[in-house]
Amino acid sequence: MKKIGMVVAVEIDAVLSRYGEPLKTERFGSYELRVYRNGENELYVMHSGAGEIAAAACTQLLISVCGVDMIVNFGVVGGLTADMAKSKSCIVEKVVHYDYDAEAIDGTKPGQYLELPDEFIPADPALFAAARRIAPELKPVVCASGDKFVADPEKKAELNRRFGAEICEMEAAGIALTCHRNGVPCLMIKTVSDGITGGAEEYISEVGRTSSLCLEIADRVIREEL
Repeated sequence: MKKIGMVVAVEIDAVLSRYGEPLKTERFGSYELRVYRNGENELYVMHSGAGEIAAAACTQLLISVCGVDMIVNFGVVGGLTADMAKSKSCIVEKVVHYDYDAEAIDGTKPGQYLELPDEFIPADPALFAAARRIAPELKPVVCASGDKFVADPEKKAELNRRFGAEICEMEAAGIALTCHRNGVPCLMIKTVSDGITGGAEEYISEVGRTSSLCLEIADRVIREEL
Protein backbone atom coordinates (compact mmCIF):
# COMPACT_ATOMS: atom_id res chain seq x y z
CA MET A 1 0.00 0.00 0.00
CA LYS A 2 1.28 3.47 -0.92
CA LYS A 3 0.45 6.84 0.56
CA ILE A 4 -0.33 9.19 -2.31
CA GLY A 5 -0.53 12.93 -1.70
CA MET A 6 -2.80 14.98 -3.95
CA VAL A 7 -2.45 18.77 -4.10
CA VAL A 8 -5.66 20.38 -5.36
CA ALA A 9 -5.65 24.08 -6.20
CA VAL A 10 -9.19 25.10 -7.21
CA GLU A 11 -10.71 21.80 -8.36
CA ILE A 12 -11.83 20.45 -4.96
CA ASP A 13 -15.46 20.06 -6.08
CA ALA A 14 -14.35 17.41 -8.57
CA VAL A 15 -12.65 15.50 -5.73
CA LEU A 16 -15.71 15.67 -3.48
CA SER A 17 -17.98 14.58 -6.31
CA ARG A 18 -15.79 11.61 -7.22
CA TYR A 19 -14.68 10.35 -3.80
CA GLY A 20 -17.45 11.54 -1.48
CA GLU A 21 -17.01 11.47 2.27
CA PRO A 22 -13.40 10.93 3.40
CA LEU A 23 -12.33 8.30 5.92
CA LYS A 24 -11.03 11.13 8.09
CA THR A 25 -10.27 14.85 7.98
CA GLU A 26 -7.63 16.91 9.75
CA ARG A 27 -6.78 20.61 9.79
CA PHE A 28 -3.35 22.21 9.55
CA GLY A 29 -4.02 25.91 10.07
CA SER A 30 -6.29 26.92 7.20
CA TYR A 31 -5.51 23.78 5.19
CA GLU A 32 -7.85 20.79 5.38
CA LEU A 33 -6.62 17.26 4.75
CA ARG A 34 -9.02 14.59 3.50
CA VAL A 35 -7.97 10.94 3.56
CA TYR A 36 -9.52 8.36 1.22
CA ARG A 37 -8.93 4.72 0.37
CA ASN A 38 -8.23 4.41 -3.35
CA GLY A 39 -7.91 0.79 -4.42
CA GLU A 40 -4.89 -0.58 -2.57
CA ASN A 41 -3.59 2.88 -1.72
CA GLU A 42 -4.35 5.70 0.70
CA LEU A 43 -5.06 9.07 -0.90
CA TYR A 44 -4.18 12.20 1.10
CA VAL A 45 -5.97 15.14 -0.52
CA MET A 46 -5.14 18.72 0.44
CA HIS A 47 -6.90 21.79 -0.98
CA SER A 48 -4.23 24.46 -1.37
CA GLY A 49 -6.05 27.24 -3.17
CA ALA A 50 -4.45 29.06 -6.09
CA GLY A 51 -0.82 30.09 -6.40
CA GLU A 52 2.74 28.80 -6.10
CA ILE A 53 3.28 29.58 -2.39
CA ALA A 54 0.09 27.87 -1.21
CA ALA A 55 0.76 24.85 -3.42
CA ALA A 56 4.35 24.53 -2.18
CA ALA A 57 3.18 24.76 1.45
CA CYS A 58 0.61 22.00 0.93
CA THR A 59 3.17 19.82 -0.83
CA GLN A 60 5.62 20.17 2.05
CA LEU A 61 2.89 19.38 4.61
CA LEU A 62 1.96 16.21 2.74
CA ILE A 63 5.62 15.15 2.59
CA SER A 64 6.81 16.14 6.07
CA VAL A 65 3.69 15.58 8.20
CA CYS A 66 1.76 12.89 6.31
CA GLY A 67 4.81 11.02 5.01
CA VAL A 68 3.41 10.48 1.51
CA ASP A 69 5.40 8.37 -0.96
CA MET A 70 4.59 10.57 -3.96
CA ILE A 71 2.63 13.63 -5.02
CA VAL A 72 -0.04 13.67 -7.73
CA ASN A 73 -1.42 16.96 -9.01
CA PHE A 74 -4.32 17.24 -11.44
CA GLY A 75 -5.97 20.40 -12.62
CA VAL A 76 -7.09 22.80 -15.30
CA VAL A 77 -4.69 24.91 -17.36
CA GLY A 78 -4.54 27.46 -20.14
CA GLY A 79 -3.51 26.28 -23.59
CA LEU A 80 -0.62 28.09 -25.30
CA THR A 81 -0.83 26.52 -28.76
CA ALA A 82 -3.57 25.77 -31.27
CA ASP A 83 -3.12 22.06 -30.51
CA MET A 84 -3.75 22.54 -26.80
CA ALA A 85 -7.39 23.49 -27.19
CA LYS A 86 -10.27 23.28 -24.71
CA SER A 87 -10.68 19.85 -23.05
CA LYS A 88 -7.31 18.52 -24.31
CA SER A 89 -5.58 16.47 -21.60
CA CYS A 90 -1.83 16.19 -21.13
CA ILE A 91 0.96 15.00 -18.85
CA VAL A 92 3.65 17.40 -17.67
CA GLU A 93 7.18 16.38 -18.67
CA LYS A 94 8.87 19.47 -17.24
CA VAL A 95 7.93 22.78 -15.63
CA VAL A 96 9.41 26.25 -15.97
CA HIS A 97 8.79 28.86 -13.27
CA TYR A 98 8.65 31.67 -15.77
CA ASP A 99 8.41 34.61 -13.36
CA TYR A 100 11.42 33.48 -11.29
CA ASP A 101 14.55 35.33 -12.41
CA ALA A 102 17.87 35.59 -10.53
CA GLU A 103 19.98 36.16 -13.65
CA ALA A 104 21.44 39.46 -12.40
CA ILE A 105 23.03 37.88 -9.31
CA ASP A 106 23.50 34.20 -10.21
CA GLY A 107 24.15 34.32 -13.94
CA THR A 108 21.38 31.77 -14.41
CA LYS A 109 18.76 31.74 -17.14
CA PRO A 110 15.33 33.27 -16.40
CA GLY A 111 13.38 30.54 -14.62
CA GLN A 112 16.49 28.57 -13.57
CA TYR A 113 17.19 27.50 -10.00
CA LEU A 114 20.86 27.04 -9.04
CA GLU A 115 20.60 23.32 -8.35
CA LEU A 116 19.18 22.58 -11.80
CA PRO A 117 21.14 22.47 -15.08
CA ASP A 118 18.64 24.65 -16.93
CA GLU A 119 15.32 26.45 -16.44
CA PHE A 120 13.23 23.28 -16.40
CA ILE A 121 12.15 21.25 -13.36
CA PRO A 122 11.77 17.68 -14.66
CA ALA A 123 8.97 15.22 -13.89
CA ASP A 124 9.88 11.93 -12.22
CA PRO A 125 10.86 9.64 -15.12
CA ALA A 126 9.42 6.44 -13.62
CA LEU A 127 6.01 7.96 -12.78
CA PHE A 128 5.92 9.77 -16.10
CA ALA A 129 6.60 6.52 -18.02
CA ALA A 130 4.05 4.56 -15.96
CA ALA A 131 1.33 7.13 -16.57
CA ARG A 132 2.05 7.19 -20.30
CA ARG A 133 1.69 3.40 -20.48
CA ILE A 134 -1.72 3.59 -18.84
CA ALA A 135 -2.96 6.70 -20.63
CA PRO A 136 -1.07 6.95 -23.95
CA GLU A 137 -3.56 9.55 -25.14
CA LEU A 138 -1.96 12.10 -22.79
CA LYS A 139 0.27 14.53 -24.67
CA PRO A 140 3.67 15.20 -22.99
CA VAL A 141 4.05 18.95 -22.46
CA VAL A 142 6.18 21.71 -20.99
CA CYS A 143 4.22 23.67 -18.39
CA ALA A 144 4.86 27.39 -17.80
CA SER A 145 3.96 28.15 -14.20
CA GLY A 146 3.73 31.50 -12.42
CA ASP A 147 1.61 33.52 -10.01
CA LYS A 148 -0.61 35.04 -12.68
CA PHE A 149 -3.76 34.00 -14.50
CA VAL A 150 -2.77 34.45 -18.16
CA ALA A 151 -5.74 35.55 -20.25
CA ASP A 152 -4.02 37.62 -22.94
CA PRO A 153 -3.40 35.63 -26.18
CA GLU A 154 -0.20 37.63 -26.80
CA LYS A 155 1.19 36.66 -23.38
CA LYS A 156 0.26 33.03 -24.03
CA ALA A 157 2.09 33.13 -27.35
CA GLU A 158 5.13 34.72 -25.66
CA LEU A 159 5.37 31.89 -23.10
CA ASN A 160 5.30 29.40 -25.94
CA ARG A 161 8.04 31.27 -27.84
CA ARG A 162 10.33 31.78 -24.82
CA PHE A 163 10.13 28.36 -23.22
CA GLY A 164 8.49 26.02 -25.74
CA ALA A 165 5.65 25.67 -23.21
CA GLU A 166 2.30 24.31 -24.37
CA ILE A 167 0.27 25.03 -21.21
CA CYS A 168 0.33 27.54 -18.35
CA GLU A 169 -1.02 27.59 -14.81
CA MET A 170 -0.28 28.81 -11.26
CA GLU A 171 0.89 25.93 -9.02
CA ALA A 172 3.09 23.40 -10.86
CA ALA A 173 6.45 25.09 -10.19
CA GLY A 174 5.83 25.25 -6.44
CA ILE A 175 4.82 21.59 -6.35
CA ALA A 176 7.56 20.32 -8.65
CA LEU A 177 10.38 22.25 -6.96
CA THR A 178 9.26 21.17 -3.47
CA CYS A 179 9.12 17.53 -4.59
CA HIS A 180 12.53 17.81 -6.27
CA ARG A 181 14.15 19.24 -3.14
CA ASN A 182 12.63 16.50 -0.96
CA GLY A 183 13.47 13.65 -3.34
CA VAL A 184 9.77 12.73 -3.64
CA PRO A 185 8.40 11.73 -7.07
CA CYS A 186 5.70 13.90 -8.58
CA LEU A 187 3.16 13.34 -11.36
CA MET A 188 1.07 16.09 -12.97
CA ILE A 189 -1.91 15.50 -15.26
CA LYS A 190 -3.70 18.55 -16.68
CA THR A 191 -6.70 19.40 -18.87
CA VAL A 192 -7.11 22.63 -20.84
CA SER A 193 -9.98 24.83 -19.67
CA ASP A 194 -9.19 27.89 -21.80
CA GLY A 195 -7.44 27.76 -25.17
CA ILE A 196 -4.98 30.27 -26.61
CA THR A 197 -7.74 32.73 -27.56
CA GLY A 198 -9.81 31.93 -24.48
CA GLY A 199 -9.49 33.77 -21.21
CA ALA A 200 -11.24 34.22 -17.88
CA GLU A 201 -14.72 33.84 -19.33
CA GLU A 202 -13.90 30.52 -21.01
CA TYR A 203 -12.12 29.33 -17.86
CA ILE A 204 -15.11 30.14 -15.65
CA SER A 205 -17.52 28.33 -17.97
CA GLU A 206 -15.33 25.22 -18.34
CA VAL A 207 -13.51 24.75 -15.02
CA GLY A 208 -16.08 22.37 -13.50
CA ARG A 209 -16.37 20.07 -16.50
CA THR A 210 -12.66 19.99 -17.32
CA SER A 211 -11.71 19.42 -13.66
CA SER A 212 -13.86 16.29 -13.54
CA LEU A 213 -12.45 15.06 -16.84
CA CYS A 214 -8.88 15.56 -15.62
CA LEU A 215 -9.49 13.81 -12.29
CA GLU A 216 -11.05 10.85 -14.08
CA ILE A 217 -7.81 10.31 -15.99
CA ALA A 218 -5.60 10.89 -12.92
CA ASP A 219 -7.68 8.44 -10.89
CA ARG A 220 -7.30 5.76 -13.58
CA VAL A 221 -3.52 6.16 -13.48
CA ILE A 222 -3.45 5.98 -9.68
CA ARG A 223 -5.61 2.84 -9.54
CA GLU A 224 -3.86 0.93 -12.31
CA GLU A 225 -0.21 1.61 -11.57
CA LEU A 226 0.79 3.76 -8.67
